[in-house]
Amino acid sequence: MTSPTCDCIVQSGESSQRHLLCDKATSRERCVDIPPLTVLLGHVTADVDLFPSSLSSHGGGRESRGWSNHRRSSLLSPALYLHAGLYPPSAEISQTNCRLLELPAMADRGVELSALPKEVRDQLAELDLELSEGDITQKGYEKKRTKLLAPYIIHTPVEPPPKNNVQPPAPSSSSIHGPPPSSSSRYRERRSRRTHRNGGTRDDRYRSDIHSEAVQAALAKHKEEKMALPMPTKRRSTYVPSPIETRTPPDSSSASEDETSVRRQSSLVVPAPLLNPSLQSPDCWINRSAQGSSTSSSASSTLSHGEAKPQPHNQPQPQYKPQHQPLYKPQYQPPPQHQPQHQPPPPHPAAITDIMAHGRIAPPENSAPPSDVTAVILPARGPRVDLPSNATVRGMSRGQSRSSMMETADGVPVNSRVSTKIQQLLNTLKRPKRPPLTEFFTDDSEEIVEVPRPDPNTPKPEGRQIIPVKGEPLGVVSNWPPALQAALARWGATQGKSPALTALDITGKPLYTLTYGKLWSRSVKLAYTLLNKLGTKNEQILKPGDRVALVYPNSDPGMFWVAFYGCLLAEVIPVPIEVPLSRKDAGISQVGFLLGSCGVGLALTSEICLKGLPKTPTGEIMQFKGWPRMKWVITDSKYLTKPSKDWQPHIPTANTDPAYIEYKANKEGTVVGVAVSKVAMLTHCQALTQACNYCEGETLVNVLDCKKDMGLWHGVLTAVMNRIHTISVPYSVMKACPLSWVQRVHIHKARLALVKCRDLHWAMMAHREHRDISLVSLRMLIVADGANPWSVSSCDAFLNVFQSHGLKPEVICPCATSPEAMTVAIRRPGLPGAPLPARAILSLGGLSHGVIRVNTEDKNSALTVQDVGHVMPGALMCIVRPDGPPQLCKTDEIGEIIINSRAGGTMYYGLPGVTKNTFEVIPVNANGVPIGEIPFVRSGLLGFVGPGSLIFVVGKIEGLLQVSGRRHNADDLVATALAVEPVKTVYRGRIAVFSVTVFYDERVVIVAEQRPDASEEDSFQWMSRVLQAIDSIHQVGLYCLALVSANTLPKTPLGGIHISDTKQFFLEGNLHPCNILMCPHTCVTNLPKPRQKQPVGVGPASVMVGNLVAGKRIAQAAGRELGMIDDQDLVRKLCMWPTVMHQYLTEALQWRAQTDADHVLYVLLNAKGVAVSTATCVQLHKRAEKIAAALMEKGSINTGENVVLLYPPGIELIASFYGCLYAGCVPVNVRPPHPQNLAATLPTVRMIIDVSKAACILTTQNLMRILRSKEAAASVNIKTWPTIIDTDDLPRRRPPQIYKPPTAEMIAYLDFSVSTTGMLTGVKISHAAVSALCRSIKLQCELYSSRQIAICLDPYCGLGFVLWCLASVYSGHQSILIPPFELESCLSLWLSTLSQYRVRDTFCSYSVMEFCTKGLGTQTELLKARGVNLSCVRSCVVIAEERPRLALTHSFSKLFKDLGLSTRAVSTAFGSRVNLAVCLQGTTGPDPCTVYVDMKSLRHDRVRLVERGAPQSLPLMESGKILPGVRVIIVNPETRGPLGDSHLGEIWVNSPHNASGYYTIYGEESLQADHFNTKLSFGDPQTLWARTGYLGFVKRTELLDASGDRHDALFVVGSLDETLELRGLRYHPIDIETSVSRAHRSIAESAVFTWTNLLVVVSELCGSEQDALDLVPLITNVVLEEHHLIVGVVVIVDPGVIPINSRGEKQRMHLRDSFLADQLDPIYVAYNM
Repeated sequence: MTSPTCDCIVQSGESSQRHLLCDKATSRERCVDIPPLTVLLGHVTADVDLFPSSLSSHGGGRESRGWSNHRRSSLLSPALYLHAGLYPPSAEISQTNCRLLELPAMADRGVELSALPKEVRDQLAELDLELSEGDITQKGYEKKRTKLLAPYIIHTPVEPPPKNNVQPPAPSSSSIHGPPPSSSSRYRERRSRRTHRNGGTRDDRYRSDIHSEAVQAALAKHKEEKMALPMPTKRRSTYVPSPIETRTPPDSSSASEDETSVRRQSSLVVPAPLLNPSLQSPDCWINRSAQGSSTSSSASSTLSHGEAKPQPHNQPQPQYKPQHQPLYKPQYQPPPQHQPQHQPPPPHPAAITDIMAHGRIAPPENSAPPSDVTAVILPARGPRVDLPSNATVRGMSRGQSRSSMMETADGVPVNSRVSTKIQQLLNTLKRPKRPPLTEFFTDDSEEIVEVPRPDPNTPKPEGRQIIPVKGEPLGVVSNWPPALQAALARWGATQGKSPALTALDITGKPLYTLTYGKLWSRSVKLAYTLLNKLGTKNEQILKPGDRVALVYPNSDPGMFWVAFYGCLLAEVIPVPIEVPLSRKDAGISQVGFLLGSCGVGLALTSEICLKGLPKTPTGEIMQFKGWPRMKWVITDSKYLTKPSKDWQPHIPTANTDPAYIEYKANKEGTVVGVAVSKVAMLTHCQALTQACNYCEGETLVNVLDCKKDMGLWHGVLTAVMNRIHTISVPYSVMKACPLSWVQRVHIHKARLALVKCRDLHWAMMAHREHRDISLVSLRMLIVADGANPWSVSSCDAFLNVFQSHGLKPEVICPCATSPEAMTVAIRRPGLPGAPLPARAILSLGGLSHGVIRVNTEDKNSALTVQDVGHVMPGALMCIVRPDGPPQLCKTDEIGEIIINSRAGGTMYYGLPGVTKNTFEVIPVNANGVPIGEIPFVRSGLLGFVGPGSLIFVVGKIEGLLQVSGRRHNADDLVATALAVEPVKTVYRGRIAVFSVTVFYDERVVIVAEQRPDASEEDSFQWMSRVLQAIDSIHQVGLYCLALVSANTLPKTPLGGIHISDTKQFFLEGNLHPCNILMCPHTCVTNLPKPRQKQPVGVGPASVMVGNLVAGKRIAQAAGRELGMIDDQDLVRKLCMWPTVMHQYLTEALQWRAQTDADHVLYVLLNAKGVAVSTATCVQLHKRAEKIAAALMEKGSINTGENVVLLYPPGIELIASFYGCLYAGCVPVNVRPPHPQNLAATLPTVRMIIDVSKAACILTTQNLMRILRSKEAAASVNIKTWPTIIDTDDLPRRRPPQIYKPPTAEMIAYLDFSVSTTGMLTGVKISHAAVSALCRSIKLQCELYSSRQIAICLDPYCGLGFVLWCLASVYSGHQSILIPPFELESCLSLWLSTLSQYRVRDTFCSYSVMEFCTKGLGTQTELLKARGVNLSCVRSCVVIAEERPRLALTHSFSKLFKDLGLSTRAVSTAFGSRVNLAVCLQGTTGPDPCTVYVDMKSLRHDRVRLVERGAPQSLPLMESGKILPGVRVIIVNPETRGPLGDSHLGEIWVNSPHNASGYYTIYGEESLQADHFNTKLSFGDPQTLWARTGYLGFVKRTELLDASGDRHDALFVVGSLDETLELRGLRYHPIDIETSVSRAHRSIAESAVFTWTNLLVVVSELCGSEQDALDLVPLITNVVLEEHHLIVGVVVIVDPGVIPINSRGEKQRMHLRDSFLADQLDPIYVAYNM
């Protein structure tokens, strides 16, 4: 035996001695013969069974006939296994202890099918067909079959066969060591030509028993962990599977160009291979159904994804504890949830997931839902309701307030299905990850991408630099023609009757034979027609060198041959393409790109093909997407003109001009044309002739596509050069008759056959139908995809089956090709008895690092590769690194094969830039110095050179996935996925693997087609096991695994999956999966480091000094002074008397009623724009008096008691407010309950009434009836309402006196509001604050009696209430009131009012603005026609307590610009609970400015200003101008020290209109002091400030304010209460939600919250429910890309589910509570692993 010449390969020796091995696995030692020429240097880990054997020992013993490779002998030193080929079995092996075990199909025991009555056989055949076509389930099939066969079953014992009766193996069995075929299996094999159409249960191109065994071993390891993965929750209505009868199974295209095989009969049971005992229980192989392969079936793993350790019985469940107690309890509370002290153990998670998948867990009877939860979800967004979360009332510290009761995992209610799943998810995520790579980012102000530190254990190449490999010289033969056309001319003239091409019909019978004479004459006719007869006499449409598309189906090779050679003779350049079937063909627009780049304007086709092309209604051929304008020419003989006798085509000697262009799709899906010159075409034919030893007159059977690649090179070009008779077997024939090519070889005694692995499998499946087939004539079986590492199993399996039919082992010749380099290498036909080439078993781990390592340690991750022969004659080959400069590899390094040869492509036609990188590569050595001047062509194949200069290919560049610096081959991942026994779940031939770039790395995605009858649980279990298998074997995490419905993935012309289109669909959200599993937690290991918050060790003084040294001013800003006017005459002239003289609004109203009685203060409009109610000063005063009198009489109200106002938006609400003030009561304004949604809205009303201790309720008759109705009784206790007074029909009474408060510091009213965090907060507003606020607004907006403003706001709290009820009485201007709910009836009401009344100033909410933007966006022309003109509007202010919504305000301005709206008009206001109005744009001062801040810095609580358009930039708009009398300062919320300009901190405010404090029962002085009367820790320790709870910053701008000073702009970033703390960083929900809403067109709205450190994203789906699962990966991607966060749970819900309050703000905490209580009825919930 020779010494190795490479690390991994040992040259096969000539040794013929027999090796004797003892097998310790059996009870006694036995000797086993190994065939000669087999070198075993290690355990046997080849991918296939090496020798045919049909006898198997019973039970657990060793197979005794021949060797089976899946047993790993403990006696062999693990190093490397090479074998020199496949040989007939030795006859000398003792059969001691061996007997045949046959396990017939369940329903077939003892039945001789041929003896059955004809009608029973017909029924069985029909049943088989139904099963194969997917028209019946497996269960139904077995039931019906058993019923049919029951009367005929004979129970016969199984006897061992005679000793020497060795039968050929059964190919359809799961093992080669299968039983001889029973009659039933023979019958089944006869049926196979029909059953394969279903698409095949296996794709045996990827089949390998060693690999299957490895996968099962890997899964067995995971089984021990017993991790329960939470199954996604899917609404039953989404994807209700249609009955199986109506579903289309994948067409036979799942038996594709590259993939798949004939469907195996799943009922045939055979002995399984003997596996490692630790992987397989003795009984598991007995009842496994055969999935059939030439090689043994994989061990079935019994791993269940749902196993978890049961908890001990005595372990108490955590109680449901709030983290804090509310400061006061409402009078009415739902009964508590009674929980037993000791919970029973949880059900088995598999059972849990089953319950979760099939039913909703109902809450126990005694657990009433919290009073604030929306139980009724309306189809459109329901009424805007303020819903407090969990009855939480403001009264806790700022730090506590973010955590409401359900914040921790301890608080999970036991009945919460969602929480159980989240706990499962958390348990899953607690598993230790592989050590992550060093993170890309360090915690610095600038994130710096770090190069990951190299792992010291990473294998590195150690060999010497490779020396270029030279092929044998290209022989010079005297009679080789000067050009290929000359060869055709020669044979046409001298051998005219000799057959050139035989085409088959759909049944596989010969249709016609084209002789060389006919081929020549028709080609000449076509050439003449193209050059002379297409245009008019004087006009020549085609000139030599023009490009012409050839559009012919594979089923008509004759027409294609004539067209191709006709073009060559006319010296035009043919561009063969596939026949377009529709405008939606996969990749159709890329074909258009090819035609455009090649300048094609003419297409040749046949008459039949032309008729089949899609047409427009007028009968013209459709203009395909992306295609240039095409003229179509029919090339059938009857349309061709016979040339005159003196016309002869010009046949020049082959030169470097292009001869033809072959199309090629690259990894991204772009289709380019590889131009092949005339001399390259000729040289390639010569090289193939020499390498394959073609002889004149031979017969070749071609199963490949004759338009491109090997099918064209061998079957069309080289065949004509050597006068070979080609028999073309098109794809359509193979689908109908899989054995047709073997029959043709047998009938025509063909010497050569050109096939793919697919064709080998199809033949194996069908071969039993024709026992008399002989393949003895074959001297060369060229396997076109032999470069695929997984082809080795196919070749061996085919040999095992057909060796008994005369197939010689040395005949099988794999080859390696690419469109650019053409044939790279081909195995030459061997001589009988000569040693066959070697194989190598390589470590997948080594391959992922690009090095060749023998697989010695991890037996599970091995790859067996076979050689593809030697380099082509006349070629020079190198291996270079695939990325970076083309540096030569070392001998033990995997690289890209590059070729220098005259026989290769010359360029990508029309694309000179791309051409240079591929066709003009100069290799360099380790120092970067070119090794020569000759250019090489990149082949796109990855491989290495083995011993004896044999070439090994391990994959293709386009199938390469570069993940975290390691390379993985897509085909290898497919093989691993398919080894996970997916028979019940997916179609084997319909699986796509690709990578997508997300967050600075490639992420692996697998998409497969799911069988219609696969259950949710089967699918989920298969998916979770695929994850585990790929993780174990390839050490790479899957990012996403998606299953789509059968037949929905885009197809290539020959039925394979169009990978780039599939990837595009995935990224665009058009894939429509029916099941999806995202695993970002597993595979994303390059996140920035979590921030460790440093303890505040720097003293306040140091910060102060630091800012001063840095020259930064303290970040503070102030509005103008709120001065008083002393000159009484001036006061009277300006009508400002009430402002000066009276501190109380009641006095102002009385004064106005006396001095300007008939001045209209309020106008209320209905949906039609009609004023339904008005109020003058005197009317309002008198109405208030009536209400005050009623309060005193009916309500017996004492001074200072609280009175609830429960009114719809209108003037009655305003009158009641002043009535309360007249009576000396404190009004509490409350939004009335929604009549259609009492269950959700009434508890909030009740809570405010209870909390405010209201003594009386003022309301209308209608609302009083509702409060006392039966419907209300279902939600609240209606017997304990306080006194209810209806104010509709009050008697005309006046109160004895109008109350005047003794001091302006007394409370004027209580302002209750539900914050976005679900917190109910009541604040006290004093009379002094009311007066100061109204004065401030009056000055800012220049309001006076003659002015009109329009208000479209909810009047229940905050600035909305102030503008609606208070400002007009104070300033005297007229307010036009538009209740927002009226816009639902008339969208344009608000805008029409502005136009009709020529309003200059208007106030609205974001909800109103959004309503108009979405609803009226398309109707601006209509509004214009109606005369709506908004040029009068000077300021349109959005009232909000949040960061300005820049996108919405911009959209609104842009949309209504056509109606005259000034772009400067729209601005925002800002208020908070502690101060209702901090900023308001007003009429004077500079326009609001916008800045761009870096989002990464914001997360670190820093502000870094960047340019517009910078990556990760966030636009922020100034929140209006600071109001007069208001001062703001930016403070560090932890140190409470002031910050410098442009620093992020909490906004503190000092103003005369600050609220007085929270309204609480027990008077939490500490909290009051903290939020309302707090002081700076240094700087100005005297001033009292109120904390707004909002983060923001102040920036001094270049603009000047009214006084001429530089303007200080306040920017609000977001609420502190709402921020999400994740990974030590601070995130604002709105930023994540904005990103999510951009991810897909079907996302209407989204909201995010956290739960036990998991980020939960809830998105409303506005499209079809089939889009629901498309959103999951897109949402995960966008959040990871833009925010560096992994989404834990994605929830897809109906529109309108996300609760929104009256100000248009999302109530995220309420949403969270509803989700955890399982009350959302989601369409889909995905738990990301």
